[in-house]
Amino acid sequence: VQLQASGGGLVQAGGSLRLSCTTSERVISVYTMGWFRQAPGKEREFVAGISYRDGRTVYVDSVKGRFTISRDKAKKEVYLTMNSLKPEDTAVYYCAASPYHKTPTRVHAYDYWGQGTLVTVSS
Repeated sequence: VQLQASGGGLVQAGGSLRLSCTTSERVISVYTMGWFRQAPGKEREFVAGISYRDGRTVYVDSVKGRFTISRDKAKKEVYLTMNSLKPEDTAVYYCAASPYHKTPTRVHAYDYWGQGTLVTVSS
């Protein structure tokens, strides 16, 4: 199972970025997809997820109203659109795949991980 994350970069506070996660047709069809992030010295945390079964989305409170997770099954891609970015959003962002249809927020519920893409938000 391959997950390829991209789209990270340096952006000023208040700016926007869109992360992409490219995977296979099978994964995007039968796995719930999630985005996690890990800041230096901190544990990896759940950011957003989208259920493979019904497309329902889940977000961590700190990004609600600013981030949007979406998917394009035809392109086999999952996106994380990030608006109104803050310096505290700075982290390496990972996409991951879980077999559970009800989007889990725990790291250990995800079986497959991409390599991560760095997002840096300057103040």
